[in-house]
Amino acid sequence: MKNSNKTGRKLLLMLFFLFSVGNFAFAQDDLLQILEEEEVEGEKFIGSTFKGTRLINGHSVETRDKGALDFIISHRFGTINSGVKNLFGLDDANIRLGLDYSLTDRFTIGVGRSSFQKVYDGFLKYRLLRQGNGGASPVSVVMYSNMSINSLDWPNPEREYRSSDRYAFTHQLLVARKFSNSLSFQIMPSLVHRNLVSTAAEDNLIYAIGIGGRQKLTPSVALTFEYYYQFNNYSPNAYQNPIAIGFDIETGGHVFQLHFTNSRPTFERGFMTETTGDFFNGDIHFGFNITRTFQLHSKRR
Repeated sequence: MKNSNKTGRKLLLMLFFLFSVGNFAFAQDDLLQILEEEEVEGEKFIGSTFKGTRLINGHSVETRDKGALDFIISHRFGTINSGVKNLFGLDDANIRLGLDYSLTDRFTIGVGRSSFQKVYDGFLKYRLLRQGNGGASPVSVVMYSNMSINSLDWPNPEREYRSSDRYAFTHQLLVARKFSNSLSFQIMPSLVHRNLVSTAAEDNLIYAIGIGGRQKLTPSVALTFEYYYQFNNYSPNAYQNPIAIGFDIETGGHVFQLHFTNSRPTFERGFMTETTGDFFNGDIHFGFNITRTFQLHSKRR
């Protein structure tokens, strides 16, 4: 994992450079757009740090208006390096179907079901701070907690298991700043606790930190990236740090996210602690997220 970490750091430096250059190129247009956005927001809050509630695999700081219901389809194909016989991964599929509902403008709950390990998961997401102007917070801060349940049959039927052995918990603090209308960055300190692990060499509690960002390319298309570094997830299974690069495409009530990642799972415990593919060895999955938002209650004016 050390070699992939070194390569990952080089990749992140390159992405940071590209994002910075792109941001400089859009600087003049951004200034006018930011002023317009502040005017719409009553010169108090900065909106649309990211287009979707997901950055790529993980959550962004975005929350919907009260009464909004998001239906999210997250899909990952097999690895591109599996070759022509597997149609470069298109013959394989892993999917998560999810529903997110905003109880208030700050508080969102959600549930989902993944084909990977037949996992059911649910989450709570609460916005503590929102980036604003004139003495308001310089960043947006969101608390996120997820519980997942692995519903696969037990691997060793003769062993005595507890029902709680199926559970895993993820807690994150999402901190993001929108530097301009084109450029946003996010950092995600994370804890993952698995009640049951595969081997004695694995830790139940995993510490990780993620970074991600968005560089707007056109009014409806943005380049995104996401990377998580695990501090203590060393095991014979050779788990990798998850990396993802993609594009967000906004079309009215839909947000399409196309991306390439070394992670098959689409829920936090899975992609943070059980990614086995080596991104730089070609173990890359093409995937997409599709979000459709339904406003069940009238928006507040």
